[in-house]
Amino acid sequence: MKLILRLLLNAIAVVILSYILPGVGVDSMMTAIIVAVVLSVLNFLVKPILVILTLPITILTLGLFLLVINAIIILFAANLIDGFQVVSFWWAVIFSLLLSVLQAILHSVLKEDQ
Repeated sequence: MKLILRLLLNAIAVVILSYILPGVGVDSMMTAIIVAVVLSVLNFLVKPILVILTLPITILTLGLFLLVINAIIILFAANLIDGFQVVSFWWAVIFSLLLSVLQAILHSVLKEDQ
């Protein structure tokens, strides 16, 4: 139940950011739910591999290269999902940063609720 609620909160965050950011688009709420699921799966499966492969450059940049990895994952998700569009790499970086902040806010509200 908690997983479903987290996915719905992530989908809401995706929809909010698609309204705020002109370089990001989501066709419907169902597409946003699919984006939330795909991003969760990619973050679980692909991100650890990318982090390990790019560990030297991540250490060299003091962790800032993780923003690039997040943007690559978002662009990959945009290529996989038809109703989700991200215009460029920089919009993916901005979307990634704002999505992390919005998810932290929404999940902190969820923790206080229980």
